[in-house]
Amino acid sequence: MPTVRDPRPLTGEPLALDLLNTRWNREGTVQDLLVDTEGLAVWLASNGLADRHPAGPEALRHLREAREAISAAVDGSPARAAPLVDAVLAHGRIRARLTADGPAEEPEFADPSWGPAWLAARDYLDLLTRGPERIRGCAGGGCILHFFDTSRNGTRRWCSMAACGNRAKASRHYARSKES
Repeated sequence: MPTVRDPRPLTGEPLALDLLNTRWNREGTVQDLLVDTEGLAVWLASNGLADRHPAGPEALRHLREAREAISAAVDGSPARAAPLVDAVLAHGRIRARLTADGPAEEPEFADPSWGPAWLAARDYLDLLTRGPERIRGCAGGGCILHFFDTSRNGTRRWCSMAACGNRAKASRHYARSKES
């Protein structure tokens, strides 16, 4: 099977936010990578999960459920979203083990098709532990992407300086030059 390039404008964010970024705006139209199992396969491959998690219809359904739960938590009310995220997390657990290399933790799933969804929901919890105030939506007008702000002073505003940041600066420059 040939490798398909990931069409999304922003990749490489932590897993939970990368899942949210499977929806993006292109020229005013919302695109969705998770419309079919081919898009799921692209997302799994982009996140290094393709070898352990097959891109089947059940995994796609579960991943969409996780995306809605995480979106509700990030963009809405975390209190109302908690049962949605918890419902995804109910399908897996962390198993502590002692290995030859020392202590280890690994996820376990009763149904492996829940694996990617559970990992994304678990990653959201990790982001909340690391810095909930650094989970952000892009400030670019019309942009629906999310990122985890890793800047030193925590002031990142755009998903990408090259795209949304540049548009915002160009717009401000145009407004200033028009006033002159």
